[in-house]
Amino acid sequence: MSRWLTEAVPRGRVAAFRTLIYLFVAADLVIFTPWVRTRVSVPGDLYRPLLIGRLLPLPTPTETLVTVIFWALLLLALLAATGRAPRLLGWAVCALYLEWMIIAMSYGKVDHDRFGLLVALAVLPTAGRARHGDATRTEAGGWALRVTQVAVICTYFLAAFAKLRFGGLDWLTGSVLARAIIRRGTDLADLIAQVPHLLIVAQFGIVAFELLSPVVFFLPPRWRLAMVGFFYSFHAVTIATITISFAPHLAAMTSFLPLERVRPLVWARQLVGRETPASATDVSPADPTDADTVAPGQAPVGAGAERALDDQAPVVGRPVGP
Repeated sequence: MSRWLTEAVPRGRVAAFRTLIYLFVAADLVIFTPWVRTRVSVPGDLYRPLLIGRLLPLPTPTETLVTVIFWALLLLALLAATGRAPRLLGWAVCALYLEWMIIAMSYGKVDHDRFGLLVALAVLPTAGRARHGDATRTEAGGWALRVTQVAVICTYFLAAFAKLRFGGLDWLTGSVLARAIIRRGTDLADLIAQVPHLLIVAQFGIVAFELLSPVVFFLPPRWRLAMVGFFYSFHAVTIATITISFAPHLAAMTSFLPLERVRPLVWARQLVGRETPASATDVSPADPTDADTVAPGQAPVGAGAERALDDQAPVVGRPVGP
């Protein structure tokens, strides 16, 4: 189990994941959760902090406190996205974003789509330095990605557990989706709702999918990526029908993807003609001839069709690590 948890991955994947997560934090402040700043207009006696907020304890939000957290977190998240000072900036972003979420969720509503993102912010500082395009492997980075993956799957599995715990079998056979469509449904949802019994079938399917989500860890790499693709398609349908995005969860779920193969800066240089195709190939982490990006005694990331898809091994069987 310990070898599975620390299965080494390319440092380039860690660098790409880190940049994506910290850029999402910055976007979250200005796009998804700017409403947190309006909490200062709510009477302080309505503030009911979460358990962690009572244990620390944290102060009741004020206009000054919320404003300082907003601007400090925005600046530090953008700096952390560059990969500089990964521990110092990473821990600072983690602490500030946790406080931002405690303020957001201490007025009666708690969103479970933030769990994977919070875990990612907590473990990324432990991954150490990582450079985009670096194909050398890191167990610390592999652990950070694996723990984030576990958090993502726990979000699904525990969501099904909560449905059955509080709603019982009535959640499966009731009018949960019908009420959601009435409240915030789209034209597509209205069309789907007209099909007899389809919403009941969908509710059974949602719970089954959430309960079976841990299967993703037992699949070979190619099938694992296909299942993650199904996860994303599920959320695409959710957005298209009842306009619930789960954006933080979707950002954390990129921990399953071979992000080191996404090189937007390299592609941009190629597009504008500043880099020849030959030189672009030289910096690719999948190039077995690149002596600068492949550590001595290690196989290149691109070796093998299965390894090119995903370098983390399934939970069963012998790990694929070095």
